[in-house]
Amino acid sequence: MKRPLILLLTLLPAILALASPGAAAQLPDGECLIPSKPGGAMDVTCKLAQKGMQGEAGAPQLKLSYLPGGVGAVAWHTLVSQRRSEPNTLVAFSGGSVLNLALGKFGKADVDDVRWVAAFGADYGMIAVPAASPYRTLGDLVRALRLDPRRVLIGMSGTVGSQDWIKMALLARLAGIDPRKLRFVALEGGGEQFIAMQAGHVQAISGDTSEALLHAGPGKVRVLAVLSETRLPGLLASVPTAREQGYDVVWPVIRGVWMGPGVPEADYRRWVAAFAHMESSPGFVQMRGEAGLYPFTLTGDALTRYVKGAVAGYNRQARQFKLLRER
Repeated sequence: MKRPLILLLTLLPAILALASPGAAAQLPDGECLIPSKPGGAMDVTCKLAQKGMQGEAGAPQLKLSYLPGGVGAVAWHTLVSQRRSEPNTLVAFSGGSVLNLALGKFGKADVDDVRWVAAFGADYGMIAVPAASPYRTLGDLVRALRLDPRRVLIGMSGTVGSQDWIKMALLARLAGIDPRKLRFVALEGGGEQFIAMQAGHVQAISGDTSEALLHAGPGKVRVLAVLSETRLPGLLASVPTAREQGYDVVWPVIRGVWMGPGVPEADYRRWVAAFAHMESSPGFVQMRGEAGLYPFTLTGDALTRYVKGAVAGYNRQARQFKLLRER
């Protein structure tokens, strides 16, 4: 009888650790893969995950790495085909990634091809111009586009049908402008958009608020509108919504991470638990705000259901702009 008792006492610390809310601490260190060049919102996503994990005692450390290309397609296909079973590799995603899936921009990829781990924040679309631009309001920009839709070069992440394209297309349609007459420059991520605008290659950009917070500042960038329901707190509090300016366009952008399809169930569930624990931390709320993101938390099965619903919604929008053929 003594031997089983001794064995139980020996294993008790490990059993208690697995049963505790801090089970995230049992995870080995991992990698957060950023499917874009440095400086954009995908970068913000992985850095927030890294910082959030660092705030948890004994939690895994996340190494950051970059795999740009195809506005997320290269990272998607690399993980799904070559690194599908890596148990500690996470990939950043956004609402734009989900839209690309809906539009078939990842080829035959499907929402069920990967394992959705956690969404831990959201930001919103925004429209910006250089600080020295003659366009001081969204109305100014729209009037210029209405006079000559090809007068203004608009920088966007991705190509026709991307979320940045759809945001401008929705605004244009409300203004009576044919979106297909607008001139866009396709760029790789939010960082490149701001670089192109500062260099004078584009006169406006359709991007996200988290990116604007990285690059906006006195004498640099003027944000004309945020695509949120109401004005946002913090550094962009003085920026009016598009809705306030007469254009009822709201575009939230969720941000989170997924894993390869071959990741063992136990490893997947450990990461889901780790992020759920991170998101419940009071300190994480402050970190998320400092990163320019707003509350949005879903993990595991709940996130998977959300993404599937989002794909269906994006399909409907895409058909409005004839980006998908009717089946």
